[in-house]
Amino acid sequence: MPGARASFLPYAALLAAIVTLCVGTSFAKTLFPLVGAQGVSAYRVGFSALILLAIWRPWRHRLSAADLRAVAMYGAVMGTMNLCFYMSIRTIPLGVAIAIEFMGPLVLAVAHSRRLIHFVWIALAVLGLGLLLPINPGAEPLDPVGVAYACAAAVMWALYIILGKRAAHLHAGRSVALGMTTAALIVAPIGIVSAGPVLFDPKIAALGLVVAVLSSAIPYSLEMIALRGIPKRSFGVLLSLEPAVGALAGLAILNERLSLTQWLAIAAIVAASAGTILSTPAEAVSEDVP
Repeated sequence: MPGARASFLPYAALLAAIVTLCVGTSFAKTLFPLVGAQGVSAYRVGFSALILLAIWRPWRHRLSAADLRAVAMYGAVMGTMNLCFYMSIRTIPLGVAIAIEFMGPLVLAVAHSRRLIHFVWIALAVLGLGLLLPINPGAEPLDPVGVAYACAAAVMWALYIILGKRAAHLHAGRSVALGMTTAALIVAPIGIVSAGPVLFDPKIAALGLVVAVLSSAIPYSLEMIALRGIPKRSFGVLLSLEPAVGALAGLAILNERLSLTQWLAIAAIVAASAGTILSTPAEAVSEDVP
């Protein structure tokens, strides 16, 4: 029994990480009327950077100029990805935005292999994306600006994985701390200019801290626990559930009701992501799963 409990713990940690992230993002959206998407994004990356700096204290270890450039590029993409995603969920449902964003790592994973089965997953993903951009008059249209931001976030997620690999030889915690600090230096000024002095209101800032803890600190910690006990392939498959969990969180917290077509689209993209990972050689999965 203790052995079974120990083997179950990493999976429970990963599921908790996904749920916490989606709940945190849903809560973040409730703050948009107060400080805007840019302001909430500034809270998330800014407070996350402070938390990670306090934990890892990366200044105690020197980096070469090349490593600093790699971490800076990684952080810049991280910040842009966060900002684009928050801008997307201003006008489109959370689950839909996550599903579109998943296209980035999905395309990247497929690009590493040219097996015939992967074209099936590409077709399924394209079908899902097509369903999210309905062409029949009876379907509820999505805001094109929100979709564009979600697509930009997808591109940034793919670049995040690529640039993360270039910094993979460095200590993970210190690299993320420096990367998040770079992200904060980029996003925070945008949030300050957009939201103005209200961003420094102590009560609202406290809510922003909650967003950072729920959306970054807790999920990151839980994923570290999960990665110790879950094979990379299984980790990636379970992570593919995130769009569906995001849609459920959006329904429960934000009352974002999706049409049947949108639920089918999310299911198609989840299936395409899981299928891609399951049919990709193990060594490629180890490289591509963030």
